[in-house]
Amino acid sequence: MTPDVHYTVTPELNAEDLHALAQVLHACVEHNASVGFVQPFSLEAAAAFWQGQAASVAAGERILLLARAQGRVVGTVQLVPAGMPNGRHRADVAKLLVHPDARRQGIARSLMVQVEQEARARGKRLLVLDTRSGDAAEQLYLSLGYRVSGQIPGYVLSPRGHGPEPVWEPTTVMFKALADDV
Repeated sequence: MTPDVHYTVTPELNAEDLHALAQVLHACVEHNASVGFVQPFSLEAAAAFWQGQAASVAAGERILLLARAQGRVVGTVQLVPAGMPNGRHRADVAKLLVHPDARRQGIARSLMVQVEQEARARGKRLLVLDTRSGDAAEQLYLSLGYRVSGQIPGYVLSPRGHGPEPVWEPTTVMFKALADDV
């Protein structure tokens, strides 16, 4: 882990965290991250997204990890446990975000290691995620032992927006077994 970065599970989002997370999300989308939003994307829209996530975090429906450097939120990832009885052994990994100014320092990798530890501590045996095919994140996940389940063509609208013609991009669905018998 990067020595000057601190990783924490955040059970509640205060106003300062909400603002910081909005800034991270906004910057990531502005730098073409495919995390559900398209450009143009306002800081207000990013804040509204995180405000909507706050109740789910507080209820324990999703586990939110934050990476802070010098007290400032620079990254985040979420663990979303499956809600149905037949899926209580698994969770989705969602919204791995690192502010563009803090990239290439091992923060995303450390967040993923932390989210796996949280999953194991909660008895999860299988993690699932998806990522835009060909993104740098895909290589990160492969290097962490995730395996490709498949690729879905035309799954997401490019975050660059619609333009005169929409650009549809594929996503790669990946998984990682946290137990030997999965």
